[in-house]
Parts: sequence; structure tokens; C-alpha cells
Amino acid sequence: MDNQNNTNWETAIFAGGCFWCTEAVFQRLNGVYEVKSGYTGGSIKNPAYREICTGRTGHAEAIQISFDSSEVSYNELLEVFFATHDPTTLNRQGNDVGTQYRSEIFYTTQDQKELAEQFIALLEKENIFPSPVVTAISEAQPFYLAEEEHQNYYNDHKSQPYCQFIIDPKIKKLNKHFSNKLNTVK
Repeated sequence: MDNQNNTNWETAIFAGGCFWCTEAVFQRLNGVYEVKSGYTGGSIKNPAYREICTGRTGHAEAIQISFDSSEVSYNELLEVFFATHDPTTLNRQGNDVGTQYRSEIFYTTQDQKELAEQFIALLEKENIFPSPVVTAISEAQPFYLAEEEHQNYYNDHKSQPYCQFIIDPKIKKLNKHFSNKLNTVK
């Protein structure tokens, strides 16, 4: 599908820990047509993975999602985002520790900002998590593509131990709780 002719196309940018995990999750959703792993929210231009790993650039490992809002809503993306990572740990996802693994939403429109704020408020009101949500909401900043070896990582390396122990459980959770939102093509 050519997104330049579709007025329903939007971009979402999420940081939810390791981008290999979040990329694998969102690639499987109906209405999501492209997911790119990269870096955003930092202080230098064109950072490299080795720089991001130090935690000194301020960038988060993030994904940029191109989606058709007539097929999947931003709220549905938020639902999957919050269900497939821990939004209550500051600068940490499991064994991955550092600001590059923070939970953050980078909104591309004012509507996305408001929807994210409302979604987090609802999570807090309903006490969905045992601890407060620490996910930051920030205006989108330049998004730098990660190196080629980080793109489509899970699909290309399913037999790697990290994929089996860290990403597979997220995919199983996605399949269990969001089966009605999954595509069968990818």
C-alpha cells in the first residue's frame, strides 16, 4: 500500500526498552505497515549503537511505526504498548538498565499527546499496575535509524537466546491477548 496516497497514515514513536522487542510486537499488528528501529530523544546527531549503549547521548532505543489509522487506532497501539513492556520501571526493562531503555512516548501530533495523557491517566485511575506509570510523554524529536543489523532483528534471529528468552514471551502474550488485532501475512 502506498502511504503517500492514504490520508489515514500516521506515525507513532514508542520507546519501551530494547527496540528488538518492541519492533517484533508491532510488526504483527493489523494496520501497521512499517516498523523501524532507531534512536530518538538525545543530544547528538546520527548516533551509533555503541554510543547509545553508553547511556551518555540521551537517546532511547525506539521504534517508528507507520500505521493506517482506519485499520488500527492510536489508542489500540497504546494498549499494546503498555501491555507488552513494564511502564513502571524508570530507565529499565528487565535486565536492560539505562536511560536508553526508558519508557517514553514521542507524540507526532497534539491529538497523540492528549490520547497518551488520557491513556496513562486511565491506567493510574484503574490501578492497572502495582506501581505508578513512569512513561514520559514528549514531542517527537529527530529519529535516527539504527544500523541494518538491528532492523527486523527478531524475525531474522529467532533462535538467538535473547529472542527466545526475552522476546518470545512478549509475542506469546501478544498472541494471547490481542489475537483479534494480529495480521496473518507478516
